Amino acid sequence: MTKYFYVLLVLAMVSCTNKSKTEFPEPSGKYSGLFKKGNFEDSIAIDIERDSTNWKVFFSSLQQNANRIPFREVEVNGDSINFKLQSDFHTYSFKNKFENNNSELRGTLAVDTVEIQYELFKTMADEKLLSTEDIGYESNGLKLNGTIFYPAPRKDNNMGLIIVTSSGNSDRSASRAEAQLFAKRGFTTFIYDKRGTGISEGNWPKASIEELASDDINAIKRFSEKTTIPLNRIGIKGSSQGATKIPYILNELKELKYGIAVSCPGTTLLESDLNYWKNRNTKNLGINIEQATSFERKVFETIAGNISKETLEKEINLIKSQDWYTMVWIPKLDEIEIDKKLNYTPIPYFEKTKQPVLIVQGSLDEIIPEDSYEVITEALKKAQNKNYEIVLLQGASHSMYYIGQSDFPYWSKLHPEYVATLENWINTISVTY
Repeated sequence: MTKYFYVLLVLAMVSCTNKSKTEFPEPSGKYSGLFKKGNFEDSIAIDIERDSTNWKVFFSSLQQNANRIPFREVEVNGDSINFKLQSDFHTYSFKNKFENNNSELRGTLAVDTVEIQYELFKTMADEKLLSTEDIGYESNGLKLNGTIFYPAPRKDNNMGLIIVTSSGNSDRSASRAEAQLFAKRGFTTFIYDKRGTGISEGNWPKASIEELASDDINAIKRFSEKTTIPLNRIGIKGSSQGATKIPYILNELKELKYGIAVSCPGTTLLESDLNYWKNRNTKNLGINIEQATSFERKVFETIAGNISKETLEKEINLIKSQDWYTMVWIPKLDEIEIDKKLNYTPIPYFEKTKQPVLIVQGSLDEIIPEDSYEVITEALKKAQNKNYEIVLLQGASHSMYYIGQSDFPYWSKLHPEYVATLENWINTISVTY
C-alpha cells in the first residue's frame, strides 16, 4: 500500500512539473510598446527569435523607418537579455529582463550619458494584421522582384498605393516601413527592388531615368494584375529622385488615380545635387562659396556628360592656387562614369500632368532648391491641372524627418504631420475625383 502511494505521488509530481513547463510561455516573440523621454515618444518593437543554438534580436519603428534592424552582441543569461545597436554616431545599449512569465520585457536603454527605462509587452505578430506576398515580374528583359502588403481584412475595393524606387542602391527594404504604415491604414501597398538591387537583375547606375520609370510602370501593371485592383484605384508615391518620376509615370499611365511627389526638385537632378553640395560646404568655404560652387558645377557637368574630362582638367589647373582648392570635391578623372540621369528634370512632365497631384516639401530640406514647390506649382498651372495641392511641412527634412527641439535627440522620427497629410489628401481626392 505504501509503495503504491509513493508511485502515485511521483507520478503526480512529474505531471505537475510537465504542466508547469508546458504553461510557461516561450520568451521569444514580439515585444512592443511606447518609448518616452520628455517630449519624445515613439512606438517601438523588439523581435526576439532563437533556434537550437543562437538568439537573434531585431529592432523596428515605423516612424523611424526602421524595419527589423538586427541587434549585435546579443547576450542571454537566465531571465536577462542584452544587446546593442550601432549607428554612424552612437552606440545604443539595451539591458532587459523577462518578467511575468515572459509576457513583458523591462529594460534600460543607455546612449552617451543618458539612460531611459521602458516597458514592452508581448504582442501578436504583424502578420496577424497584415499579410504579405512576394512576387516576381519581367521588365525590359530583366527579372525584378517585390512585396505586396495586404491590409486586414482584404476588400475588393481596397485602394492601391505603390512606392516607386528612388536613387542609390537601396532595395525594397528602404520603403518597407512606409509600406506597412499605409497597409495598416487600409491600403494595399507594393514595394520592389530596383534593377540591380536586392534580388532584381540589372544595372541601375547605367540606366536612364526613362528606363527606370519603365520598370516602375511594369511593376504597377503587375501589381494591378496580381491584386485585381484597377489602375483607376491605384496611386503612386515617390520621394526625391523617385518623386521626379511621378509626373512621367502619370503621363504614361493616364488611368492612374493620383500621384504624390515628396521632396521633389523643381530643377534637374544636377542642380539639386549641386545645391546640396553648396549647402553642406557654405560654412567651411565662407566668402569663397560662390567661386567654389562655380567650379563644382563643372565637376557635375562632367559626370553628366555635358563637358569633357579634358575641359575639367583645365579648370582644375586654373584653381590649384586658390586657398579653397583642397576643400572642393574632385573625383579621379579616369574613374568618372557618365551618368546622364543628372540632366533629367520633372518639370516638362508636370506641365502635362492632369491627374491629382500632392507636392510635399520640407522647410528644412538641404538637398532640393527651396523654391522647388513654387516652380512645380507654375508647371501644374501650365498643365491647367485643377486637382493639385502643395504642402510645406515646417521643420521637415528632405527625408521627412522632424528637425526640432527633442528631449531624446538620438533618434529621428517622421514629421508628425507627414503620414496624416498624405492619408487625408488621398481620402479627399478619392471622393472628389
